[in-house]
Amino acid sequence: MGIVSPGFSGRRQTSGPKLPPGQYLTQDFPVLSAGPTPRVPLDAWEFAVITETGARHTWSWAELQQLPAEDVTVDIHCVTKWSKLTTHWRGVAIATLLEDVETAADFTLAHSYGGYTTNVPLDDLLDGQAWIAYEFEGEPLAPEHGGPARLLVPHLYFWKSAKWVRGLQLLLEDEPGFWETAGYHDYGDPWREQRYQGD
Repeated sequence: MGIVSPGFSGRRQTSGPKLPPGQYLTQDFPVLSAGPTPRVPLDAWEFAVITETGARHTWSWAELQQLPAEDVTVDIHCVTKWSKLTTHWRGVAIATLLEDVETAADFTLAHSYGGYTTNVPLDDLLDGQAWIAYEFEGEPLAPEHGGPARLLVPHLYFWKSAKWVRGLQLLLEDEPGFWETAGYHDYGDPWREQRYQGD
């Protein structure tokens, strides 16, 4: 994997009542990535759910677009301490993708084009908490922000919202991903400041 792109710096504002501890508000949308930006043609894009037994459930881009979509407005919080409020996304709920999937798993490992991974408990992807998002602010999701599609898990730090997502692996035991093996927190709750292992 390539080096991490430079961090965003700008005018910092103090935390407000809608911000988790230690966060500052930004109007921009900083771009932070572990490695280069993959360019995935839509006709080659595929999303897969792989169960703990190895069963695969896949969707092409056209099939994803035919699923019921949701418009969601959420706040997002980056571990580098910026927060962006009332962001607008469109995508397919993870619960919709898992409707016909039989699993006893409690954990997931999200996989991205480019090799990035991150772990998220399965319960945190259900009940209207997570989506495969393909639009941002009414436009197709730009590649630098994870397009054509990214995982969106807004109640956790944004590194859990894997860019360029290509699949979810369902697991019986938790397995850390890219940043978690480098010392970032396994869960990543911004309201509890779970940035690093031990937080």
